[in-house]
Amino acid sequence: MTRPTDAPAAARTALDVEEARALIHASLTPVQGWEQVAIRDALGRVLAQDVIAPHNVPAHDNSAMDGYAIRTDDCHAGASLNIVGTAFAGNAFSGIVGPGQAVRIMTGAMMPRGADCIVPQEDVQADKTKVQIPAGRKPGQNVRRAGEDLALGEPALSAGKRIGPAELGLIASLGIAEVTVYRRLRVAFFSTGDEVASIGKPLAPGQIYDSNRYTLYGVLTRLGCDILDMGVIPDRPEALEAAFHDAATAADVILTSGGVSVGEADFIKEMVNRLGEVAFWKINIKPGRPMAFGKLDTTWLFGLPGNPVAVMVTFYQFVQDALLALMGVSPLPTRPTLAARCTIEIRKRPGRREFVRAIVRASADGWEVSPTGAQGSGVLRSMSDANCFIVLPESRADVAAGDAVDVQLFDGLT
Repeated sequence: MTRPTDAPAAARTALDVEEARALIHASLTPVQGWEQVAIRDALGRVLAQDVIAPHNVPAHDNSAMDGYAIRTDDCHAGASLNIVGTAFAGNAFSGIVGPGQAVRIMTGAMMPRGADCIVPQEDVQADKTKVQIPAGRKPGQNVRRAGEDLALGEPALSAGKRIGPAELGLIASLGIAEVTVYRRLRVAFFSTGDEVASIGKPLAPGQIYDSNRYTLYGVLTRLGCDILDMGVIPDRPEALEAAFHDAATAADVILTSGGVSVGEADFIKEMVNRLGEVAFWKINIKPGRPMAFGKLDTTWLFGLPGNPVAVMVTFYQFVQDALLALMGVSPLPTRPTLAARCTIEIRKRPGRREFVRAIVRASADGWEVSPTGAQGSGVLRSMSDANCFIVLPESRADVAAGDAVDVQLFDGLT
């Protein structure tokens, strides 16, 4: 793992967003190991091998619409052709279309021998025995060729593709019952701090209930990781060291929340430096400035902040893509963004990239976006009410009402 030792002094202590992302991804390679699974069990998994088409898709030339299969040589002005049969999907016309003949054909039916064109039914006049065809037809019109979607022997899906509903259908269309996927990524996570209490326990003075583990449970489960919830670890070095040892033994990745700022009881950075190495522990963002990235032997570590919104921001901006890369996803998904008009003023000082929780909606004048009220890093409702981040770059100062801003949609991100 490369440390940012050649960067300017300010960047070494607090990296910009793109520097942090680049450093993380330069270090990562997919997990080793894969397995064969039935396609119904493959949803959300990542292909470890290409899926090769065992036959052409479609398997034969067929009609792209309901109409009539004809010979284009017969398409002269006022041509009237004899209807000699009907072709259905799955029940082909067995004869040959000869001069002056036409076959009634349905969408998906195999192209009859002798015919080279499909005329849509709305373009003709027909009765039970004859059909009048307009002039100007060309060979191949409205015909789907064999192998047009996928040709025999070609990759239908490439290794690194994460399997969604469309991919399940595509694999099934090839008649393939099993695929080879990377093994599931194993992620251990825990919260730290004497002020954090688990649900079900009474709160002592000054304590709060732990929401971060439930947030992380949600995002990790949605990603399809194998997860190990290690609970709340108190602010004692021996307890933290034991937790790190157990997590590193069991998992590919460790996620912690809390303990990475500069307080006297914030032990994560110091302990990881002693047990492994830390590449960085501050990023120029708001919320989420204190975030550690490092490694304990072969196990990757992300030390997230303690405040609930900062946990979600740092997870979505840095950790999620890292986990996808470790799962074998390639290329990584892009982040959906759009430009919108901000409805109210936002105060900001240059120097950090800020992620403002907001609601974007369509208006008569285009997209408009409004922050979801209080933006404190402990106000988890600001995430629950939002459907996007307003992303304010490092150089941006105050935003006036009516200014254009960049918006990162949650749909596709979360």
